[in-house]
Amino acid sequence: MSDAFEKAVAAHQAGDFAAAERGYLAFRQHKNVLQNLAALYNETGRLDEADATLRLILGSFPEYAPARHSLAMTLLAKRRYAEAWPLYEARREVLGIADPAAGCPEWRGEPLHGKRLLVTPEQGVGDQIMFGRWLPELRACGVEVSIAADPRGISPLFQAAGCDVGRPGGPLPEADFWCFAGSLPLRLGAEAPAAAVWLPDFGARGGGGIGVVTRGSPTHRYDRYRSLPDEAAAELLSLGRDLQPEATGAADFRETAEIVAELDLVIAVDTSIVHLAGSMGKPCWVLLSLTGADFRWNDGVRSDWYPQLRLFRQPAPGDWNAVLAEVSRAL
Repeated sequence: MSDAFEKAVAAHQAGDFAAAERGYLAFRQHKNVLQNLAALYNETGRLDEADATLRLILGSFPEYAPARHSLAMTLLAKRRYAEAWPLYEARREVLGIADPAAGCPEWRGEPLHGKRLLVTPEQGVGDQIMFGRWLPELRACGVEVSIAADPRGISPLFQAAGCDVGRPGGPLPEADFWCFAGSLPLRLGAEAPAAAVWLPDFGARGGGGIGVVTRGSPTHRYDRYRSLPDEAAAELLSLGRDLQPEATGAADFRETAEIVAELDLVIAVDTSIVHLAGSMGKPCWVLLSLTGADFRWNDGVRSDWYPQLRLFRQPAPGDWNAVLAEVSRAL
């Protein structure tokens, strides 16, 4: 199988999905091949086929963490949240997310009124901002919420939202229980995403024009799809102010939030700035690739996570020109 499988993987990585699919189907009796096939189906928006393929794996290997995690992402995209949350716990094994040395038990859904809960960060900055939407619900239930410090400049953002945040490099805040941010919807029994706007508006004033983001982290798995090529990036930058920290001089996400508060509109590819703008209630247009779109954009037309945002999705793989033309007409 080795040579043929490697050729299928190479075709997949090169974006030749038809050749990759043919190659994977020739060896579909192997669970790792089926896992790759399901990833291909997800990347190309064939969610029902991804769902069926992942369930085929789990029928024989019910504890196979990669398939459980992938099925969770597929179900989240399909808006089947209650079924997805338990499977989403497999991310801890797949992504190697280690439990914190919190000195208290993990919260498994016990009553928390009058208790202290330590929420610990995980995954990317955008994920932390996105899952922060459940913090107001916890506080409304009489829970004292604290956040483990994050070294990537996001801690001041949570402090601005009224959370007690640990000191970077220091001991974790004392708590009765701890919980990963991404496990909050499961523990709270959420049937759908909570309200998107949970951050303060930082004195939103408007009148500051448009802010734009043309690229994300190059280490992201799907960055080749989501970040704009140079010519398209230059066209978007001509519309407004570059919100990258190296352009604004912002030292952390709170300073970036204060810049965003002054703007009339944010136009960005799928990065943490979208989550920041969406969580502040700032008008934001999101530019989405057709291939490899993230689960939180659902069908690419309307997002349950940020229903107030406007989505602009490629009509064909790699066609940013059509997206930017649509943005220009909308402006």
